[in-house]
Amino acid sequence: MSGNIPMTPYGLRKLKEELKQLQTVERTKISKEIEVARAHGDLKENAEYHAAKEKQSHIEGRILDINDWIARAEVIDTSKLKGDAVVFGATVVLRDTETEKTVTYRIVGELEADIKKRWLAVTSPVARALIGKKVGDTATVRSPGGEREFEIEELRFEDPPDEEAPSAH
Repeated sequence: MSGNIPMTPYGLRKLKEELKQLQTVERTKISKEIEVARAHGDLKENAEYHAAKEKQSHIEGRILDINDWIARAEVIDTSKLKGDAVVFGATVVLRDTETEKTVTYRIVGELEADIKKRWLAVTSPVARALIGKKVGDTATVRSPGGEREFEIEELRFEDPPDEEAPSAH
């Protein structure tokens, strides 16, 4: 990724929480694991030591990535958005025109996407098909299984529900 990274305030908070966890807990833990493995002797053939060093490398890489993402974050406060067209941060209720089933998606930044929560990355095929559409419009989504049509039934701008608020660690 290059340039600014769009995200919600919630997404930025989650990144900062993860960064704090990595820097204060995981770094300390892996340092102790390396110290214990080092005490086992010959480092050339010490699998524990090599595994711990590899884990340390992953943690440090993740810290670098998160710092970069935070530095390039373009935070968009979805609670202040309004309008009648689908944009980043919108929550959209769709009806599949073939099956008549409805589904609700929230359009978020790539780093926040979570299909279990039904949060779609703004760059996903479904989100791209929805951007700019209004209630009553039909969006055609191309997928490996063929084209699907969704009618936009409702559009709202809201903060995530309480159960998705950041938890205290």
